[in-house]
Amino acid sequence: MGISLEHSYPDRTPCIDTLPVSANASPPLLKDPDRLEARLKEIPVEPGVYFMRDSREQILYIGKSKRLRNRVRSYFRDTHRHMPRIALMVMQVVDIEFIVTDTEAEALALEANLIKQHQPHFNVLLKDDKKYPYLCITWSEDYPRIFVTRKRRKGNSKDRYYGPYVDTGLLRRTLSIAKRIFPLRQRPQPLFKDRPCLNYDIGRCPGVCQQLITPEEYQRTVQRVAMVFQGRTTELVDILTGQMEQAAEALKFELAAHLRDQIQGLDRLTANQKVALPDDTVSRDAIAMASDDQFACIQLFQIRAGRLVGRLGFNADAQAGTPGEILQRVLEEHYQTVDAVEVPAEILVQYELPEAEILAEYLTQRRSRKVTIEMPQRQTKAELLDMVERNAQYELARTQRVADRNLQALQDLAEILDLPDLPKRIEGYDISHIQGSDAVASQVVFVDGMPAKQHYRHYKIKNPEVRAGHSDDFASMAEVIRRRFRRYAADPDLQRVGNPDWPDVVMIDGGKGQLSAVVAELREMNLLGDVFVVSLAKKREEIFLPGESHPLATETEQPGVQVLRRLRDEAHRFAISFHRQKRSARMRRSRLSEIPGLGQHRQKELLAAFRSIDYIREASPDQLASVPGIGPHLAQQIYDYFHPSDEAVSPAPESATTG
Repeated sequence: MGISLEHSYPDRTPCIDTLPVSANASPPLLKDPDRLEARLKEIPVEPGVYFMRDSREQILYIGKSKRLRNRVRSYFRDTHRHMPRIALMVMQVVDIEFIVTDTEAEALALEANLIKQHQPHFNVLLKDDKKYPYLCITWSEDYPRIFVTRKRRKGNSKDRYYGPYVDTGLLRRTLSIAKRIFPLRQRPQPLFKDRPCLNYDIGRCPGVCQQLITPEEYQRTVQRVAMVFQGRTTELVDILTGQMEQAAEALKFELAAHLRDQIQGLDRLTANQKVALPDDTVSRDAIAMASDDQFACIQLFQIRAGRLVGRLGFNADAQAGTPGEILQRVLEEHYQTVDAVEVPAEILVQYELPEAEILAEYLTQRRSRKVTIEMPQRQTKAELLDMVERNAQYELARTQRVADRNLQALQDLAEILDLPDLPKRIEGYDISHIQGSDAVASQVVFVDGMPAKQHYRHYKIKNPEVRAGHSDDFASMAEVIRRRFRRYAADPDLQRVGNPDWPDVVMIDGGKGQLSAVVAELREMNLLGDVFVVSLAKKREEIFLPGESHPLATETEQPGVQVLRRLRDEAHRFAISFHRQKRSARMRRSRLSEIPGLGQHRQKELLAAFRSIDYIREASPDQLASVPGIGPHLAQQIYDYFHPSDEAVSPAPESATTG
């Protein structure tokens, strides 16, 4: 079994040792002490990276250690002392693999890349709850976009994300000022096909839509904006000052004035951000946390040249480890995603890190300069850490208030529905269509009263009776429920209790009719006694239970009812958005598919080039022919299709402008 390595290390060959995994025959190592002991003896006492695999050969966990055998052995000793998360992981381990490295720092670097590549479930420490926003720069595009997002997408590896930023208002103000200082792309899509918009005329955009600036020139401008969010504003000001002086000496006064305005804008951007520290020349990060039995809120302050340039926030499971272990993992995950120039010379930590020396050596290699990690006890640096911890305490208090409100709402819902326990996973379903056309359904999931978007699902209704002009919400809802639970119906022994995929409550958007259709489907699958299903009618926000002719006695503003309303509204939003997307795609396909000789691939090329049917309609034959795969003859056919009353258009001269 091979493992591809993203990093290669000079003058050494990593040693990877694997044993074949027999998924069906091998029990977990905890249940086979002889095989466990034999496997542990094969692991060397050297630095390296280890892998834990389950019965399906999936990687559960990737870790590092300066003594592989000692670290791996610790997982299988005194298992009752492990955190619940680690104990659950150890119970599933069927095989162990390892890679030997020369140094601990190499092991950390290799671990970082393998985690990024494989993304094992039990390596995820930080919670992505969309609370804090990121700034994204799409370096994968010729003309990169810059925008604020709350979702860190695992798309193109060239794209860069900065954050997550705690102060959303400051982030948006900084981006707004940066867009006033530097001419940047202002729109995700062009406003006009053949000319730039007003932003070009007032100097806010360099004319990206019409390619009035080369990608290389534009990317140099974006690099300067990136320096602002990397905390390198002082360095950028020095660069611009030098260029301004050179322009003035060369009598290019207009350029010098433009650079002067940029410098003044950057000075305004960093005004009033001074932090009182003894050494303003040292770049440093300060990290601290506040936690209770459930939540851990971490704050990281980025200080460059004595100025606070960024305040980042992270959330973690407080049961994931000791405070030092949590801070260690947060720092490792954070510095894996930043450029080398963003690594500071000094890192101040609230608790002693278990592997501070390894992390410092790894960051030193990345930065090519010495990086120190220290836990100050007094004077100015300790006061800075106290300030960071106070901010973490405020964030923890806010998180606790939100959790308390959710807990009260779930308790009220459990009381309304007469549930034995609090509902952890609640699923909501809705149908969306226009008179039967483009019928779709949505499945949304709330976990602990909060949206869990990674579990959302779309369904395309396959029932042939549901078509344009003929809708059947009852049959559509029954179909979705059948597809959702059919694997449980096929395997009655499949785990329900404790299964994170099994819902505690299923909510149907609709009244007694929709509920009856779902109940009939569940009864046919022999699951009616296992699935707790209710419906929520829109008109009076009434809750119906199976077999009951009257709704439950509730108030619309009860916390428990509000949970179901939020779930219903989210299912409605998610279904409508998918329906509109499907309908739009069908409408685009239907127009272009009527043109002879225009297959799906060429349709995609046209839409990629012109963005919309309207732009294709307005294009000349020469502009259409410039699209890959569209020759002059087919371009003329496309033009004639959209202009049936026009006379034949002769080919434009070679000097004509093309899109």
